[in-house]
Amino acid sequence: MMALPGGRHLDSIPLPGQRLHLMQVDSVQRWMEDLKLMTECECMCVLQAKPISLEEEAQSDLILAGGPGPGDPLQLLLKRGWVISTELRRIGQKLAQDRWARVHSMSVRLTCHARSMVSEYSAVSRSSSQEMGQIEKLLMEKCSELSAVTERCLQVENEHVLKSMKACVSETLSTLGQHFGQLLELALTREVQALVRKINASDNIYTTESTTGNLFSLTQEGAPLCRIIAKVDGVLCLADILTDDSHSEATRAEAAAVVAQVTSPHLPFTQHLGSFLESMEEIVTALVKLCQEASSGEVFLLASAALANITFFDTMACEMLLQLNAIRVLLEACSDKQRVDTPYTRDQIVTILANMSVLEQCASDIIQENGVQLIMGMLSEKPRSGTPAEVAACERVQQKAAVTLARLSRDPAVAREAVRLSCMSRLIELCRSPSERNSSDAVLVACLAALRRLAGVCPEGLQDSDFQQLVQPRLVDSFLLCSNMEESFV
Repeated sequence: MMALPGGRHLDSIPLPGQRLHLMQVDSVQRWMEDLKLMTECECMCVLQAKPISLEEEAQSDLILAGGPGPGDPLQLLLKRGWVISTELRRIGQKLAQDRWARVHSMSVRLTCHARSMVSEYSAVSRSSSQEMGQIEKLLMEKCSELSAVTERCLQVENEHVLKSMKACVSETLSTLGQHFGQLLELALTREVQALVRKINASDNIYTTESTTGNLFSLTQEGAPLCRIIAKVDGVLCLADILTDDSHSEATRAEAAAVVAQVTSPHLPFTQHLGSFLESMEEIVTALVKLCQEASSGEVFLLASAALANITFFDTMACEMLLQLNAIRVLLEACSDKQRVDTPYTRDQIVTILANMSVLEQCASDIIQENGVQLIMGMLSEKPRSGTPAEVAACERVQQKAAVTLARLSRDPAVAREAVRLSCMSRLIELCRSPSERNSSDAVLVACLAALRRLAGVCPEGLQDSDFQQLVQPRLVDSFLLCSNMEESFV
């Protein structure tokens, strides 16, 4: 999943018209598609592992494979991959419980699914590579080995012998999982490369739009797919879409969404994003323009989310944003309810400002555009609906607004403007009143840090009790005092 700043992912934001997950299909339709395949798998289990266990949980252990759509190798790989991964995990669980009958029957079923994936993918894909053929062979050999050794375990009664055989089964299962992971990554990489080539070669805007949508859907499958997209230079392909005004706003917004997912600071990889640096200036310029011209809140959210993630990815992006007058674009958008109307969008804006505020020259631009007043308003961010996602977004906005204020207040002019706007009073309220910050410790720490920075410049703005409790002690002592504080309703 593409994580956005503050530990969340883009798919946690409720986007209008978002595509359905590839695994989500109508249950009746899925049953009709799967019927033939399901019957084959059940027959194989009956023939090779008779009788099927009659335990109460046997029915729930039966995982039905998703029948792939005709001619759709990507969907086939994703569905089969999910089924086989689930089977591997559950076999490991049954093995840990020494439930050998279940381990064997599930191993036979795993072999059926693996054989089906290999044969079905071969039928719909292009010519297979030698490397894929070798891994397919190794995978099927390990599947046969797992079925054979678990069948032998059913006939062993000696506990010591079973213990030694259990280690063998565990090792075989682990090796099988490695071969499956290698095969799946090779096949997915191949299909993603085909998508990228299709985008690059297409002169049809509708083909480009639909294929870009397919890439975005793949990013929803998690970090592995994002890494593959980055590895095959999918970001360069997206850069061409973003910088080409002949594409519709919707297509460019979808490209921005893919960039946001692939550049998420929470993904456990960056080594495949080297090519991104080559096009970063063009991408950042295009995203700022998309923010400025966005016709809806959804488009602005996607473009600003991509910018926010890029500011984490490389500090050069912050300097580029300064040169592009991005602060003016973002702050002007905050007064436009059509573009900025949710805490999710303000979360992206304040993330960009927080990351840009490490640059000294950022302070003057913030003052010039009345940015301190906007940050002050973000300290009072409140959820409208009270849903957990929106409450969490408001907490992130408050926290990052306080962080931004603390960083900018290195400049005395910013600190004096913040004091003039009563930011100290709001920070004190957030520290002392848990309900104002939704009892968030992260918001509390950020507010204490900002308050101490402002007090260092303008100590006269504090009462003695506030100074003695919130500024003078060690930060951890003030934190403990405020986090354990009970509100007074008198």
